[in-house]
Amino acid sequence: MDETRGACMGALQAISSAGHDSFVCVGAGPATARWGPEAGGTLDAFGVRSSYGGAAWVLPPALTIAAYLLDEAGVVDVDVFQAIAADATAKACSDLGEELAQCSERVAMLVMGDGSAKLTLSSPGYQDPRAGPFDADVVRALSKPDPEALLRIDPVLAADLWVAGRASWQVLAGALAQAAGRVTGSVAYYGAPLGVGYFVVQLTTD
Repeated sequence: MDETRGACMGALQAISSAGHDSFVCVGAGPATARWGPEAGGTLDAFGVRSSYGGAAWVLPPALTIAAYLLDEAGVVDVDVFQAIAADATAKACSDLGEELAQCSERVAMLVMGDGSAKLTLSSPGYQDPRAGPFDADVVRALSKPDPEALLRIDPVLAADLWVAGRASWQVLAGALAQAAGRVTGSVAYYGAPLGVGYFVVQLTTD
C-alpha cells in the first residue's frame, strides 16, 4: 500500500498548501452525523490497536482512515468530520454537499470512499466482471469532474459490487455544483492493491 499512501500524502500536502478557510472530511458511515476537530477513531475492531485524530473515538472507519492520513501528513486544521449514511439517496448526498460547500468562502474537502471490492479473485468479494468498468467510470467522473455522472451512480449496483464510496462521491457532486470558477482534476493514483479499487484524484478551482 506504500504507493497508495504516498499519493494520499501528496494530495493532502497540496490541499494544505493551497490555502482555505475551512477543511471538511467526508466519509460514509452507518448514519449521517457531524463532528468537530476533537473527533477521532479507532481501528481496534479490525485488529489494529491504534487510534487517530482527537480523543473522542466516534468516527466511522472511513473517517478514521481520513484522520490517520491527516495525522501522517501533519495536517491539523480540520474543522468538520462529516459522515453520510451509506444508504443515503443521491439527492440527500447532493444537498449535504451543497451545504458543506457554503460553510465558508474557500472550502477544502477530503472525500473518502473505496471503489469495488470485487475486482480480482483475491478481492474481499467474489470477482465480478462489472467491477472494473464501474471503477473506471467513477475515476473518469471524478477527474473530469462530472457531478451529473457521479449523481447517476446506481446505488443498487454499487452495493452489489461492494463499493464503499458511492454516497461520499455524491456529496462531492453536490459541493462541485457550488464551486465558483473552473474545476480541474488529475488522477494521482489508480490501482487495486488487495483487490479493492483505490484512487486518489485531486480537484482544484481556478
